[in-house]
Amino acid sequence: MSVEIDQQHALSFALGYLGLAYLALFAGAHLAVRRWAPYADPLILPCVALLTGLGLVMIHRLDLAAAASAVGQGLPAPSSNAIRQLAWAGGSVVLLAVVMWRLPDHRVLSRYSYLLGLVGLVLLVLPGVLPASISQVNGAKLWIRVGPVSLQPGEFAKLAIIVFAASLLVEKRELFTTAGRRLGRMEFPRPRDLAPLVIAWLAAVGVLALEKELGASLLFFGVVLAMIYIATERVSWVLIGLAFFAATSVLAYHLFAHVQVRVQVWESPFADFAGNGYQLSQGLFGLAYGGMLGTGLGAGRPDLVPLANTDFIIAGMGEELGLTGLAAILCVYLLLIGRGLHAANAARDGFSTLLAAGLSFSLALQVFIVVGGVTDLIPETGLTAPFLSYGGSSLLANYVLVAILLRISHHVRRPEEARPAAPVTPLAEAATMVSSRAPAE
Repeated sequence: MSVEIDQQHALSFALGYLGLAYLALFAGAHLAVRRWAPYADPLILPCVALLTGLGLVMIHRLDLAAAASAVGQGLPAPSSNAIRQLAWAGGSVVLLAVVMWRLPDHRVLSRYSYLLGLVGLVLLVLPGVLPASISQVNGAKLWIRVGPVSLQPGEFAKLAIIVFAASLLVEKRELFTTAGRRLGRMEFPRPRDLAPLVIAWLAAVGVLALEKELGASLLFFGVVLAMIYIATERVSWVLIGLAFFAATSVLAYHLFAHVQVRVQVWESPFADFAGNGYQLSQGLFGLAYGGMLGTGLGAGRPDLVPLANTDFIIAGMGEELGLTGLAAILCVYLLLIGRGLHAANAARDGFSTLLAAGLSFSLALQVFIVVGGVTDLIPETGLTAPFLSYGGSSLLANYVLVAILLRISHHVRRPEEARPAAPVTPLAEAATMVSSRAPAE
């Protein structure tokens, strides 16, 4: 209502069907959670619904601005992105319900970890090996486009790789915790035990080289590194991972022209205001114009920022809601991530702990990368804000992530009398984990 009053000084029929459809969708999502995950954390779905709704409001607001601009130029109004986003949200809610229905016990995923790891790797590199005509958008090869339909496989690859990493870390925990050389108070792993981290690093470098995308490679490597730290509780793994990251960053800067452009824009976005720095500069102007309390929904000019409904939707939120509103949105993200980590901490088995932690940290790292890029804290990467930004692939994948988190939360919060037995795994195939060692007699 605020958007339409500020933009049109009247309320349209779009407000009715967008608002009612949104309420119907999340009423259905609530009923699905009550049916298949009644003991799940009651804060997870409301946080997701709030973020999705705010994103829908901003996308509708940008639609109105695009329509007004087209009419002023004597052109037909473009089609509504808000309606398409609402359709994607509907598909995402259906997918969330299907995952919770067909996945009564999330621990079953560990049986298919190697298959999921292979599928995730294929999905991750597939856009990079396809022709640019069907995979490249804005310089990054992240998409698969067939006619009017486009899909970003990396969003789903992230989930598959997290499941694979969680299972591998539980199964091979002894490998990661075997002591190597000691330096001060830290124990560093043996060189031969670094293979999994080196493989993850090489995969991240491959994504950077093939797809020309900083964000996807950083997100992938960062999540794997965080999961290794959670599994081992050793700072040495983090230091080694950061050393790999630093070396890769320097090498990528000298080898890839697009990385040099991103770094140069980060260092001085106004130096090439009319060129490569235009998007970031306009986003920073919008954030500054919004100030502490913002201009009000519908009263700013976020439409002046390129890709304002995808990569830079945070800039639009900051302009119209101000620093206070943007901080509130980040608090909602923080609450959602915190509830996921709470489920990880309460889990009774290693796979559930690592899976919930990996999924939660992937959201945290993605939000940091997106907000850091928009505010010029780090080089801009092209990732989109989870649940807020326009885009079907991101929305579908993140709702699958939420469904798994709800399933894990339901499992750990369920009373003992209502808890079913764990799925039976043949002893020869069961993963083992050393939790402690008895002192020698």
